[in-house]
Amino acid sequence: MTAVTGLLVMDVDSTLIQEEVIDLLGEAAGVGEQVARITERAMRGELEFKEALYARVALLKGLPQSIFEEVLDKVHVTKGAHELIDRLKHEGYKIGVVSGGFHETVDSIASQLGIDYVMANRLEIKDGFLTGQVLGEIITKETKKECLLHWARENQLAISQTVAVGDGANDLPMIQTAGIGIAFNAKPVVRKAAPYQINEYDLYQVWHLIQSVKRK
Repeated sequence: MTAVTGLLVMDVDSTLIQEEVIDLLGEAAGVGEQVARITERAMRGELEFKEALYARVALLKGLPQSIFEEVLDKVHVTKGAHELIDRLKHEGYKIGVVSGGFHETVDSIASQLGIDYVMANRLEIKDGFLTGQVLGEIITKETKKECLLHWARENQLAISQTVAVGDGANDLPMIQTAGIGIAFNAKPVVRKAAPYQINEYDLYQVWHLIQSVKRK
């Protein structure tokens, strides 16, 4: 059994993928502008993520379960993601994603990319339609940080062997806890507080940054 050499944990929406899935769901429900405004405020840190999530999910009530297939067709994996994951796996890394989005879409994306760990929210569905409710505990900024720590412990890794990448305010605790914490095309509040930043839409730059940090 090959030893695990590191752990990368990424946000999903606007990081691993280009879109915000909840905004796409909002468009499908005819409330796209309302949902997008709430998303933007949450990502800037003006609203608590939990409060913002409940408000947006409530607007999705009545959407059919089949909407997830339609939304997945509109999702684009960020440039360099496949190459980054392949490279890190070759180097002995485990890859995790932790998302304020939803298992209903994140699981499919993670499976396609060969990601090892997935944590996301789950929407309540009854009789084939969204109820406007979320099932179970909400993924918060503290959950993201705890996932990083838990997956590191599980693989007997020091925090110095971890990398976290995200764009929103709810990613900050995870970014600031990791050995290498990266703001990826992030909101100003995140760029200001993150140890490192990448400001081009190419996730393979994460590999170059890891190498650069290790050489110091």
